[in-house]
Amino acid sequence: MNTAEDLERFLHEKIPLTVAMGVHVVECDDAHLVLTAPLALNHNHLGTAFGGSLHALATLGGYALLWWLLRRPQANIVIRQSTMLYKRPVRGDLRAVCHTPDEKDLERFRRDFAHKGKGRITLKTVLESEGQPAAKFEGVFVAVEGLAR
Repeated sequence: MNTAEDLERFLHEKIPLTVAMGVHVVECDDAHLVLTAPLALNHNHLGTAFGGSLHALATLGGYALLWWLLRRPQANIVIRQSTMLYKRPVRGDLRAVCHTPDEKDLERFRRDFAHKGKGRITLKTVLESEGQPAAKFEGVFVAVEGLAR
């Protein structure tokens, strides 16, 4: 994967929910990842973003960023644990921003993955609404060397 378009294509091929949600990879580099999804496909009965869609997009933010950083298509990446704090309703399109963790944590993850064939890392995603944080996600992701299906 070399571009945001490659990553988006990968997500749409491997995770059908991303197509149903209308997930788009807006930005992706070694520092951060930005995903969006239209409210029209992810709303609840109140016309605001469905909490499950927000959680899914936040999880996808961490998952996709880890794929990008790892650049190992044969790896298996799963989420081990997550928490989400909902602060305010999202009344427009969904936007998730996941930043690369600090260098020390990333180096530990890469070292463990290289030497043990398995690594664990905590990633944080912020869901935004009208330029303000609307929800905060923290997830522990695990990558295992192997053949991804």
